[in-house]
Amino acid sequence: MAKTVRFHEYGGPEVLTVEDVPVGEPGPGEVLVRIEAVGLNRAEALYRAGHYIEKARAFPAGLGAEAAGTVEALGEGVTGLTEGQSVSVIPSFSQNDYAVYAERAVVPASAVLDRPEGVDAVTGAAVWMPYLTAYGALVQVGGMRPGDTAVLTAASSSVGLAAIQIANRLGAVPIAVTRTSAKKDALLEAGAAHVIASEEVDLAEAVLDLTGGRGARFAFDAVAGPGVADLVRASAPGATVFLYGSLSGKPTPFPLFELGMPAVSMRTFLVHETTRSPRRLREAEAFIASGLRSGAFTPKVDRTFALDDIAEAHRYLERGNQIGKIVATV
Repeated sequence: MAKTVRFHEYGGPEVLTVEDVPVGEPGPGEVLVRIEAVGLNRAEALYRAGHYIEKARAFPAGLGAEAAGTVEALGEGVTGLTEGQSVSVIPSFSQNDYAVYAERAVVPASAVLDRPEGVDAVTGAAVWMPYLTAYGALVQVGGMRPGDTAVLTAASSSVGLAAIQIANRLGAVPIAVTRTSAKKDALLEAGAAHVIASEEVDLAEAVLDLTGGRGARFAFDAVAGPGVADLVRASAPGATVFLYGSLSGKPTPFPLFELGMPAVSMRTFLVHETTRSPRRLREAEAFIASGLRSGAFTPKVDRTFALDDIAEAHRYLERGNQIGKIVATV
């Protein structure tokens, strides 16, 4: 038996329960991991509430796709991993199939990465979703180069902070966007070249002013909704607007016709584009691991909660006041 977080109906954080649940042996291509820390992501709160891009197939349902721990057992055919190895679990699977809000969890071997030396469990549970998402979109798909400007909404989130560090490492210019000036100093300290408070100034005008009228090469947006029109207005010809979240909860228009058909691409991005491609994942893992070793990448953990306090952790997550990652320890 293993302490496991489940929910028996959709709803708010209060539907999360901690239960003792049997844990099976890993099957072919699977690994049993003793979980030490779990990274919390907005996707899990949406899944719990019934608002995610996929629904729970049945109740009770588990959740969680990012964690760190130790390999306890290997299924048939698994190579490249050993029992006792320190690892991270990355989001490459459906939460209907596997879930890591637990003391022990069976996961696909393809979702298990070695945890670099010197990276503790809390950091190991905080690094991969943010950096894989930012690197996958901006570098692997977008081809970010030195001198490119990237507008980053929800910049104080774990993904936003990762995007700032990746842009800086590549010689690009990260413009952080946050609702008010309350987090400005923290974002500048985190490496943002500029900070725009979107509720205090016109976003598009501010970006155009900062870029000498050229506009940004990328927008990396976790908010979506009507605000995408401002991101398009702030974009340079040939730019790409990436939508990787929908924090606004509002319908997202396709504003290119009403804005005069600018030469701007707008697309969604899901981290699975990287984590489910062996080639892309190898490239991303090498890049991120090297950044961790050099100190260029320093995942920011805002707060930790005990797994028993997972409902309160979700309440804190949904308030949106954090700067960086929220982690549950086991």
